[in-house]
Amino acid sequence: MALKIRLARGGAKKRPFYRIVVAEATSPRDGRFVERIGSYNPLLEHGHKDRLIVETERAKYWLSVGAQPTDRVVGFLANLGLIAKPERSATPTKSLPKKKALARLKAAEAAAAAASAAA
Repeated sequence: MALKIRLARGGAKKRPFYRIVVAEATSPRDGRFVERIGSYNPLLEHGHKDRLIVETERAKYWLSVGAQPTDRVVGFLANLGLIAKPERSATPTKSLPKKKALARLKAAEAAAAAASAAA
């Protein structure tokens, strides 16, 4: 029985509300779960106390038992200091500007430098 700590969506259309649950990996996203350990309301501002609520003792227990948190929940738990913050991967080289775009950028910089030198 592989366990996941993940988000289960609730709320109305375009008004999301998430429960942080411990569920079997094979169960549906909003389906059966073992235990609810918190909630997340993305509509509240970042400093609001009810934006993220987590029962830390239960989260620690489930992590010690071997439950694997999803990427989003890892961020939540890392911000609370329950687990280590994950390494952010570097920007992939595919997203870097290509040869023509680099040439245009150099030309624009040269034109800006010439305009500032003339002024």
